[in-house]
Parts: sequence; structure tokens; C-alpha cells
Amino acid sequence: MSRKPKKGYFVKGHFVAEGSELDLELRAEQTGGEPSRTELKKESAELQKLGEALLALRGDLFERLDLPESLLTALGELRRITNFEGRRRQSQYVGKLMRQLEPETLQSIRDALEEQRSGSAQATLALHSAEKWRDDLIASDDALQAWLQSHPETDSQQLRALVRQARKDGAPSQDEVSKGQAPRRGRAFREIFQIVRDTLEQEENG
Repeated sequence: MSRKPKKGYFVKGHFVAEGSELDLELRAEQTGGEPSRTELKKESAELQKLGEALLALRGDLFERLDLPESLLTALGELRRITNFEGRRRQSQYVGKLMRQLEPETLQSIRDALEEQRSGSAQATLALHSAEKWRDDLIASDDALQAWLQSHPETDSQQLRALVRQARKDGAPSQDEVSKGQAPRRGRAFREIFQIVRDTLEQEENG
């Protein structure tokens, strides 16, 4: 069975397959290395999205960027506009101003957004860790012992009392069992979480 011939063309006696590295190089030379309309459109959309993301950036990170006045004004307008079509046009204008920024400034914006994202992820992990410790402490004396060994600065008498109370509060009544309801969570349940979270935060912050 004969193989299907590759699509391509000849340049100075050499065959160039369409889509090959050499083909792409030759096409770039023909356009003077200029990006294609599709590439420009893609870049424009990416910068517009980047500009919109600035609205959700934390204040301290935003101020650090030292953005031009025109962009700050445009972002303020975008924040204010609620009309769909108005926001769409303003977003495009923000994207246009973003294209005028230096590459270093654009990189600073990306870095600031990434810093905020990673910070949020760490906060979520810390929250989940505190929730797990709280649940383990209420469920098991072994967990309570492990916590007190790892965190000797904890007021053990207070924590033991809260755990006892939380276990008492957490036991479902006969009525709740019959209705398939979750047990009510009392003050002790919340206070254990507060102690655990505060202790873990202090450790993290040194």
C-alpha cells in the first residue's frame, strides 16, 4: 500500500513539508517575523483578562505595581460600570491600555496575581488543617494527647474541658437520630477551633 504523499513545496530544490519547523521559519520570514492576526487577537484577549483580574487584586499588592494614571482611571470606571455592554466596552479599553505597558510591568502584574493566588491556597490549607484537628480532638483522646505533646503551651485544662463539653453537645438526641439530623454544634465546638487555628497561625508566623 503506497504512503500518502506529504503536503508541501520545494525551495531551492529542497522539499519543505507543511507545518514543519522549516515551513514555520520560512513563513515568519515572509511576514518579517511579525505575529499573525490570530496571535495578536489571542494576546489582546489575554491582556484584557489580565487587566480585569486587577480588580480583584489585594490593595497592598495593587499599590506596589505603580500603574499609569490612565489605567488606574480606566479600572476605576470598569469597577463602577454595571451595564453589560458598558462593561464590555470598558474592558476592551482596559485591554488596549494594558498593551501599552512595558513587559516588566506586565510581569509584575502576573507575579502579584500569583502571589495572591498562592496566599489564598495556603489560607485554605490552614483552615482545613485546623478543622481536622478540631474534629480529631473531639473524636479521640489519642489526638488530644498528641496535640498537647506537640503544643505544650496550650492550656491543657481549658482544652480538656472544652473537648468534654463538645462531646456532650455533639451527642445526637433520640429525636435527632430518628429524624436523621446532624447534631447541634455548641460554643465549645467553636472555641476548640479558635484555639487550634490561633496556635497554628502563631507557629506559622514564628
